[in-house]
Amino acid sequence: MTPSYIGYFFTVNPPQPASEILMAELAEIDFESFVETETGLEAYVLEGLHNAEKVKGIQILNTDEFEISYESKIIEQVNWNEEWEKNFQPIEVNQECHVRAPFHPSKNVKYDIVIEPKMSFGTGHHATTHMMIEYILENQWQDKKVLDMGCGTGVLAILAAMKGAKPIDAIDIDNWCYLNTLENIERNRCQHITAVEGEKSLLKGRSYDVVIANINRNILWEDLPTYVKTLTEKGEVYLSGFYQEDLPIIREKCESLGLSYQSHKEKENWVAAKFVK
Repeated sequence: MTPSYIGYFFTVNPPQPASEILMAELAEIDFESFVETETGLEAYVLEGLHNAEKVKGIQILNTDEFEISYESKIIEQVNWNEEWEKNFQPIEVNQECHVRAPFHPSKNVKYDIVIEPKMSFGTGHHATTHMMIEYILENQWQDKKVLDMGCGTGVLAILAAMKGAKPIDAIDIDNWCYLNTLENIERNRCQHITAVEGEKSLLKGRSYDVVIANINRNILWEDLPTYVKTLTEKGEVYLSGFYQEDLPIIREKCESLGLSYQSHKEKENWVAAKFVK
């Protein structure tokens, strides 16, 4: 049986930065897909993981700083592709990488990535994914063994593969993301990516030259020791999914584990950062 989602439709005034904060807080309570709109935000959570009381309790809904109202309804998953066809627009990063859906025309750029996003996070539209794409474009990946942890649609693993990385493990705890990544790997003809459903326990005994993790601050904080154990000497870690104000504690955690801070990017109050072992 195809699972259903609960859709929340938020009207946010002013839209920014409230929508970004709202998105981050909803992600903490199992919301997994978001669409920013002119008036605010659409957010989706699996019906089985939905908890209306947790939604009511998130911090931003209980402050006077922003005006936020919302309504919710059950969304049958069969309607999701139609919604994406209406709302999903292709993006281009640094005039090198074009991320599009199958129903968009291709573009003459170095990396043309076709993503059927469905309910998975990672189309490139969100600031965190956009910055991680920038990092992948800027760095060398030829023959590097890579982990994409919390892979979502698999877009970051796919771009790394296009830049010569191999082999690549793309791991996500969410079954829908895992299945979506499998589809997108095939769609982009990436032979060296293995999609796996699961979490950090899968990493025991594995070794990588590069770890990519675009998740959220709390999971990064908890899982960083496991990521570092998998890294080869001089291995690289690219992290995102947290705010500017969280960078000092993420940096302190990384440095306590033997990682050296290299650089970071900022976009719409979100941060992506690079560390080296």
